[in-house]
Amino acid sequence: MADFDLVIRGGEIHDGLGNPGVIGDVAIVGDRIVAIGQVAGTGAEEIDARGQIVTPGFVDVHTHYDGQATWEQRMTPSSGHGVTSVVMGNCGVGFAPCRPHQHDLLVSLMEGVEDIPEVVMTAGLPWNWETFPEYLDALAARQLDIDIAAQLPHSALRVYVMGERGARREPPTDADLAEMRRLTTEAIRAGALGVTTSRNILHRTRAGELAPSLNSPEDELLALAAGLRDADAGVYQLIADIFGEAEDEFALMRRVAAAAGRPLSFSLLQMATGDEDGWRKYLRALEEANADGLTIRGQVYPRPVGLLFGLDLSFHPFALHPSFRPLAELPLADKVAALRDPDLRARLLAESADDPNPFFLQIVAASTASYEMGNPPVYDPAPEFRLDRIAEREGRSPAEVAYDLLLKDDGRNILFLPGANYRDGNLDAAREMCTHPDTIIGLGDGGAHYGLICDASFTTFYLTHHVRDAAPGKAVPLASAIRALTDIPARAVGLADRGRLAPGYKADLNIIALDRLVLHAPTMARDLPAGGKRLRQLADGYAVTIKSGVVTYRDGEPTGALPGRLVRGAQVVAG
Repeated sequence: MADFDLVIRGGEIHDGLGNPGVIGDVAIVGDRIVAIGQVAGTGAEEIDARGQIVTPGFVDVHTHYDGQATWEQRMTPSSGHGVTSVVMGNCGVGFAPCRPHQHDLLVSLMEGVEDIPEVVMTAGLPWNWETFPEYLDALAARQLDIDIAAQLPHSALRVYVMGERGARREPPTDADLAEMRRLTTEAIRAGALGVTTSRNILHRTRAGELAPSLNSPEDELLALAAGLRDADAGVYQLIADIFGEAEDEFALMRRVAAAAGRPLSFSLLQMATGDEDGWRKYLRALEEANADGLTIRGQVYPRPVGLLFGLDLSFHPFALHPSFRPLAELPLADKVAALRDPDLRARLLAESADDPNPFFLQIVAASTASYEMGNPPVYDPAPEFRLDRIAEREGRSPAEVAYDLLLKDDGRNILFLPGANYRDGNLDAAREMCTHPDTIIGLGDGGAHYGLICDASFTTFYLTHHVRDAAPGKAVPLASAIRALTDIPARAVGLADRGRLAPGYKADLNIIALDRLVLHAPTMARDLPAGGKRLRQLADGYAVTIKSGVVTYRDGEPTGALPGRLVRGAQVVAG
């Protein structure tokens, strides 16, 4: 009779604490690690990990699987990149709480803010909940390939409490504030990991209306903080005003964190325009706040937060042109055939974009400053390969160059616009932010931006670009990188039972052939409800992924096992 359910033999074990890797074995019984080192007993199943690294399962604290988790069982693309636990409900948007007559409003908001097609949500969402606790109950019935944890979104809460007044961003009454505070506490006690909000003016509905949480007065943000304090649990996640002064935005975050008495995190980026030193100001402010006893972290990203453009994607340079709109829903081959017509080409090159959403117009206008992505994808392109600079050298307009590039590879070619975290062809700021002691690597946005962004693969990118393939003097130590993807994010949100390889911890693990780890370019698939499209991005090198002691992926292919479940609230190590 076997001594253990599963034993991993002879791998280079990285414990998630930043210690150097050591060769040894990992033994698992049920969903827990029970022994590490030289394991003498036998396992009912044994896996040979020689020549490979063994890591804790990765934890992504910034995703938007709020809808996807209700209509499918695999949380792709995250689960294909070693992620075994995710936190959703970020940016103040989600689907609960929600009264039946408010469904369309939240769908419209998610369509605009997170680029999830309306038809997908209409077909996929079961809406078998109204309150946030009921939403958690619905999630608890799901069987998934990874664990999920949910946060209470401010925009949904505001509309639930205030109705149309909330959607119109009217000031709350004292009764409104008291009810938001009460419902925040209720959600945390039911199992929400925290509450989230957005101050980002780019967060709008498809029609261009601002998200309900935008411009909320400070006393409303403090009411959510008071709800956390009343529950004596939970975290606060915030998207700052990207056009606001760093000093003012951080001062507000300090007041919110102090009122909550709980950890707060916010999205931190090196912006492409505006205050070039803003990210450094935030890092200095983080150091001061944590030295003063507050717990504030910046959520950072290891590569450019960029946009993808293509004929089969949500946007490209001609997506909002009047002559393209009749082609938008055609199969790709039909689009390509139409675009090869010289007369249509001339019309599109002469037209301008037209749309009620100013952010969408900005996206399209910026697309002519993009780069050809390539395969393997290049996320730090040299400036001379920018589309408009190619056009200048060739004596053509950027639109002409873009048109021809979009038709390459039978219309499957993708253009990449590196926005934040990219300057002059290098990612030095991203590396510095990711290795700062007061930051958390995240912002993968899995489950959202199905046709515009494909960033949930950041774990693979970090281990290749910043660790294995980095230039001398710029490499992040492997053990430190693994800690940044496991223990640090897990503990930042209260998931203290995972992120480490040690007895008593969750048996969430990856076995990775680091020398063979490869990130492929995104491709488009039509596998969402109602035939909706989404970008997917595959990787080679993940030999085995284990969730709660069960093998879920082998060489990137799902085994069919679905041990993932809803995680309610903060977790501790099994005693």
